[in-house]
Amino acid sequence: MSGILSMILAGGEGSRLSPLTSIRAKPAVPFGGNYRIIDFVLNNFVNSDLLQIYVLTQYKSHSLMKHLSKAWRVTGLTNRFIDAIPASMQTGKHWYQGTADAIYQNIHLIESVDPEVVCVFGGDHIYKMDIRQMVRFHNKTKAKLTVAAIPVHISQAHHYGIIEVDENWKMIGFIEKPTTNPKTIPGSDDMVLASMGNYVFDAPTLVTSLKEDAAENDSLHDFGHNIIPKLYEKGEVFVYDFSQNTIRGESETSKGYWRDVGTIESYYEANMDLISTAPPFDLYNRYWPLRSYHPSLPPAKFVHDEKNRTGQAISSMVASGSIISGAIVHKSVIGYNVHVHSHSYVDQSVIMGNNDIGQGCRIRRAIIDKNVTIAPNTIIGEDPVQDRERFHVSEDGIVVIPKGARIGF
Repeated sequence: MSGILSMILAGGEGSRLSPLTSIRAKPAVPFGGNYRIIDFVLNNFVNSDLLQIYVLTQYKSHSLMKHLSKAWRVTGLTNRFIDAIPASMQTGKHWYQGTADAIYQNIHLIESVDPEVVCVFGGDHIYKMDIRQMVRFHNKTKAKLTVAAIPVHISQAHHYGIIEVDENWKMIGFIEKPTTNPKTIPGSDDMVLASMGNYVFDAPTLVTSLKEDAAENDSLHDFGHNIIPKLYEKGEVFVYDFSQNTIRGESETSKGYWRDVGTIESYYEANMDLISTAPPFDLYNRYWPLRSYHPSLPPAKFVHDEKNRTGQAISSMVASGSIISGAIVHKSVIGYNVHVHSHSYVDQSVIMGNNDIGQGCRIRRAIIDKNVTIAPNTIIGEDPVQDRERFHVSEDGIVVIPKGARIGF
């Protein structure tokens, strides 16, 4: 589709996902064995044939920039690009002060491309979306702004912008992250309609709104707090029902899947979703390929077939270069170059890559970041008291080991 510029906000700190974000931006966090979080929104745009993309980075961006340069280079195609744009203080000596300010500081990029429509999407969610369908809805309604939305449980309302719509899906109410009494969906007392943080703007409306907002000293310079409320009050905002988005080859069970992996619990659960018998998020749809950077590695290997010493992975995903050597991996996601040594047992865990797990280890309900070495006979995830003394443990008891740690030595 021509005349469409896409801008992905990928500068988030992701503090609730610490310690996974202690050395990298949230969109750069590895996910699903083979990917980074940023890959999913980029695949949505590429599979939608929208190939004029700026990725705006800021917080601890080195890992993200390195990944983008390896996995998402577009060369030799006129007016097709995926460019990483680091924060460069274009409008003054300050970093991005909000989501709207991030776009405003790069408004020269919009003006140089001169598009008809600008898609402004977040870079830190797990989902599939044919963005062309949202753009067509935007054009059909003649909206100035279209906001993608999904139902979420009322207990999660304080994390999102909460929307009210009329029978034509025109926005008639919006509150950013309400703390009390959010408006529920008619007929459903425990569900609210939440903004996904994905926006389709008419380009002139976006440029004008950003310039007006930048001139307001008391603004938070945020789409949810400042831009959307002003536009919807003029009757210019429509809401796109994400549940209506369809992708060839997707089952009904995966329709409408969207996860904000902003906490350790949600990140862990989204990884576990991938290894279900009928996964709600399917990595294997050949009509919607999921690209990323894949290092040159041999296939995964499972070795030893002796009594009490069998290398096997059950209900798990294992990436290239990994060796399960006389060990058992159960309901886990194993990234690149992971060596699990004999008589070890890994259960319901996410192992990100370049890890060495010694003989006789028992690891349960853990997230182990890259380049971690674990000494033989180490036990993780079985003694909550001991785990909290040694490691970061989430409220739900998920043990998180930071990148590069040496455990048990």
